[in-house]
Amino acid sequence: MMQMGEIEPKRVPQPMPITSQIESEFVKQINVIIEKNIANELFGVSELADEMNMSRSNLLRRVKKETKLSVSQLISQVRLKKGMELLKTSSFNVSEVSLQVGFSSASYFIKCFREYYGYPPGEVGKREHEPELNPSAIPEGPFNKKLTFIAFGSVGVFVALAVGFLMYNFPWSSSGLVSLEKSIAVLPFKNESSDSTNVYLINGLMESTLNNLQQIKELKVISRTSTEKYRNTSKSIPEMARELNVNYFVEGSGQKIGDQILLNIQLIEASSDKHLWAKQYRREAKDIFELQQQIAKNIAEEIKVIVTPEVEKRIEKRPTDDLVAYDYFLKGIDLFAKGGDKNLMGAVEWFKKAIAQDNEFALAYAEATLVYYYLDFFKEEKKYSAEISSYADKALLLDPTLAESLVAKSVYYINRKEYALAVPYLEKALVYNPNSTLVISFLSDFYYMYIPNTAKYLEYSLKGVRLEAAAHDSASASNNYLRLSHALLQTGFLEESLVHINKSLEFNPNNPYSGYLKAWIQFFIDKDIKLAKDRIIKELGKDPTRLDILQEVGKICVLMGDYESAYPYYDRFLKLRDEYHLDLYKQENLNIGMVYERMGYKEKSQQLIKEYKVFADNDQTIYKHLYLTGYFAYLGDKENAIEHLKLFSNEDNFVYWILLWDMGTSDDPMRKVPEFRKIMGEIEAKFWKKHKEIKLTLEEEGLL
Repeated sequence: MMQMGEIEPKRVPQPMPITSQIESEFVKQINVIIEKNIANELFGVSELADEMNMSRSNLLRRVKKETKLSVSQLISQVRLKKGMELLKTSSFNVSEVSLQVGFSSASYFIKCFREYYGYPPGEVGKREHEPELNPSAIPEGPFNKKLTFIAFGSVGVFVALAVGFLMYNFPWSSSGLVSLEKSIAVLPFKNESSDSTNVYLINGLMESTLNNLQQIKELKVISRTSTEKYRNTSKSIPEMARELNVNYFVEGSGQKIGDQILLNIQLIEASSDKHLWAKQYRREAKDIFELQQQIAKNIAEEIKVIVTPEVEKRIEKRPTDDLVAYDYFLKGIDLFAKGGDKNLMGAVEWFKKAIAQDNEFALAYAEATLVYYYLDFFKEEKKYSAEISSYADKALLLDPTLAESLVAKSVYYINRKEYALAVPYLEKALVYNPNSTLVISFLSDFYYMYIPNTAKYLEYSLKGVRLEAAAHDSASASNNYLRLSHALLQTGFLEESLVHINKSLEFNPNNPYSGYLKAWIQFFIDKDIKLAKDRIIKELGKDPTRLDILQEVGKICVLMGDYESAYPYYDRFLKLRDEYHLDLYKQENLNIGMVYERMGYKEKSQQLIKEYKVFADNDQTIYKHLYLTGYFAYLGDKENAIEHLKLFSNEDNFVYWILLWDMGTSDDPMRKVPEFRKIMGEIEAKFWKKHKEIKLTLEEEGLL
């Protein structure tokens, strides 16, 4: 099975209703509830829906119909109007009022107030006339908002290996990208020194500039992986701006001369290639941290984004006072960014040297933890569990407010398969660094692979893809359309999914996953299982060692009741999985075991079925009871199989692939059991009901 996510609805500011319009009882009731919770910064759409005893979708439709506003805009409007009232009638200052109306940041309250009313809150009472309201300036949610999202189901490991994260750069049409007001890309800094060994230092300065900017919540900062492709590009700034969907670029170049660092920084307006600001920094090497801090502050001032005192304090925090340790650390980071086991092993050695130089270097402990985690990733036998535990504890002990320390502790729990304990560390890390692609990608990956939660998986995927902007080169565009097609398929938008997978193949006919996915999409549309098998085998012919496709061919043969044909594919799959010691596709052991049993390999079959039962018993996802349904169905225990299927039928937001069970032609006796058929019918009806809700929401948002 594969795992999917979906795209973030793009919001267009709606006109404000005429203030003299008589409010309905419904709107009055909403206003009362919002005012009752007005000081709670976390009170948002979901909480309002609960208070109104309505579903999110019904609330969204009703509010839009009666007010012409989104629910988030309505909540923001009530908060700002209450803020105006308090400023006029009370003795509270601006900071006190901001807290009372649900803004944790006074500076952000001032910004939203000014945009909405046309002047800052400090001038309330000094003006003779009522303000002219700015309808388009109603914020969608200025206070730790929870993203509005559509919950799509997900299960499996395929995308984690093959696809990565969803992209929302391409909505249903390919009409272009929507520009974001405060968005910036830090291009790779150039090393101007004749000594090429100084590259790691210049890269480190670029990385620190990026990390400091990422901590500013108001600013969208494109990830290093997205800008690295431009290191030696000949493309113009406007061309890169269109590809990355940003308004500003930072360019840098520098060199180390003796004990001095010379760095040139330029801030460029993306659309016009106009240089807005440039500065040359000359600092002693010992002042490298002050240099990093100053660059971020100067850029923030120029593009007029608010740096809160908390963020400023984190930016000013020195990772270490030992410059030798920091030099070792930068060398490790440079190798870490390149990836690959050889570079990872080299990186961890530099981190260990940094720690030996300064044993209180929290960031070095945290990064070393992550390296060890990646070295063990997907390995059946974990070699570095002790190191992960020790380094994560040390990082968190030394600096519990460092995002990387929190992530390090979370991967410790993930490594131990104590997934629920990892969640708070990941979410807290995002509070400290809201633009960190590291933190967001971990959260997205976590809810994708470990505790499938489609709502949260989607929320963090959407945040992540905004920062992982991809250029429109053929390979990237192909993958973008692949991911969108994948998401559409999993939510039942079959025709739309086919359109976008064809676009993916137009950009890159050799995309190793697009042809494979297209075969499944076509099967779900035309229901021709034999043709689907032929198409997937054709994809396997391009690379016979593909574990993902090998097990899928085996699976489709089982669906056809053709166990003899399934055997050679499953046999090759098992040999490769064992050869590479991979902990993958354990959920397929049941099918493989049944095939081996049919082929007369009783001992191997029993081993695989036993491993499957252990996997199912220990599964922590919403699919646990579905896995157990399969196990008891295999045993012929209809009572337990049906009981577990009933339990699974209580779940929601599951993936389209669940319906695959009922689409084959095999002689599974459970298919003939009336109660089994009835429950499967209820599960299918539930999926299509959710599909309709999603479709309606997308149409309301103008995305379909």
